[in-house]
Amino acid sequence: MVEEGKHHETCNKELVEEDENGGPKRGAFVGFNIWAPVDWFSMLSRKTHWSFVGGVVVVYGINQGFGGALARVGTEYYMKDVQKVQPSAAQAYQGITNIPWIIKPVWGLLTDVVPILGYRRRPYFVIAGIIGILSMFFLSFHEKLHIVLALLSLTAGSAGVAIADVAVDACVAQNSGIHPSLAPDMQSLCALSSSIGRLIGFALSGVFVHLIGPKGVFGLLSIPYALVLLIGLVLKEPHSPSFAYGQISEKFAAAATAMWTTLKSEDVWRPCLYMYLSFALSLNIYDGLFYWETDSKAGPSFSQETIGFILSIGSIGSLLGAILYQYTLKTYPFRALLFWSQLFFGLSGMLDLVFVLRLNLKLGMPDYFFAVIDESVLQMVGRLKWMPLLVLSSQLCPPGIEGTFFALLMSIDNFGLMSSTWLGGLLLHVLRVTRTQFDNLWLAILIRNVLRIVPLCFLFLVPKGGSDSSGFSRLEVLQVVEDSESDIEVLSVSEDAEVSKAEEVELTPLVSS
Repeated sequence: MVEEGKHHETCNKELVEEDENGGPKRGAFVGFNIWAPVDWFSMLSRKTHWSFVGGVVVVYGINQGFGGALARVGTEYYMKDVQKVQPSAAQAYQGITNIPWIIKPVWGLLTDVVPILGYRRRPYFVIAGIIGILSMFFLSFHEKLHIVLALLSLTAGSAGVAIADVAVDACVAQNSGIHPSLAPDMQSLCALSSSIGRLIGFALSGVFVHLIGPKGVFGLLSIPYALVLLIGLVLKEPHSPSFAYGQISEKFAAAATAMWTTLKSEDVWRPCLYMYLSFALSLNIYDGLFYWETDSKAGPSFSQETIGFILSIGSIGSLLGAILYQYTLKTYPFRALLFWSQLFFGLSGMLDLVFVLRLNLKLGMPDYFFAVIDESVLQMVGRLKWMPLLVLSSQLCPPGIEGTFFALLMSIDNFGLMSSTWLGGLLLHVLRVTRTQFDNLWLAILIRNVLRIVPLCFLFLVPKGGSDSSGFSRLEVLQVVEDSESDIEVLSVSEDAEVSKAEEVELTPLVSS
């Protein structure tokens, strides 16, 4: 840390060397001077565009980060205090509201092959914003809403976030293809924006829930959706008014063929299988812990403000994980990173066991202090586990269907998360963990911790190389151009070639093994 009063010129000022693509050279170290983040943002804005960087900040930082933090705490209290459901049921409902994230390839196909008014991405930001605003207003202004209607509204809001996420992921994947050396930096921008947004959102979430209630929080969430709508109006994107809408079905078929061709590659399906297993086997039993933490008899009886502040300070761990990856770990091999992150992910779960068994009090550590440590460690390790998988996924996206294929990869991850949530809810139900009974919660935590270690047995599915490994990037792309006689011309395209702006060009990848 730089001591107060020292001039910034006395700080460590090691320069960041740039390669031919404008990204930091491999092995270059970013000094801890106060201008480094400004220079980094300036570099990304210069190499891409300010509206792209702004879109990432709005979608990841404000809508998913800040808004997601408010939505998480607000929904937890909405289910517990307004709908009054059991923790196992709350987890089942959470899985239902995550369905829009499972069908992300549908949104990806729409953004890739069905432009609206000549634009591929901008209209979908607008649609996402409108859906989110309407669904949040519906939840906010209706008294005694039936659980089915509440789930439909929450699912619609989730769909708004998912559509915006797919649109911005397509922009990230497309720019990653144009500037391969900037792929880790773009993922770091996403992670940092999300972490900072979550930090602020969680810090305010408990206060808002206390002051205006869960339904008031839903009304407040309309603001992030409005900003997503604004991004749809200002994003820089090529305009193609001559799109042939009569060929949409053929383009859907071509995109599906392109995805299947890529997915059949051993270099693709193996890490996809690992990603699913690593998420599905890490059972999510958060609702059981949340009900226990807020229980006045069995648990520490945390208030809304306390829950929000714990999650806020804990999200600093996620931010530190993103910074650690960006400045230290992004050039390390995928397999080594995932081994240590998954191992620490399993070991960090033992903190929950210590907490539930109240061993922290025997060690003289107050509940609040221990909960902050627990959440911070979990968030940091989770971010370190997630970052290399994101970089891995973005480097495999075929040009021309970036949104679709990246959405497919993320939907596999989200299906793993949904499996984890439902299996965790089933575990809570089997062990009879309810709104007031927590006798077997420690056993659920222990089973979850053991299962977190199991994915280590499947690390052979992940390539040994890192983000700069040529064996894991798009070595050859088949560029299919339809001419007036419907002939197909196959051209080899180099790895760092820019994506053609022609709407008629269909791009299909062949990832060599």
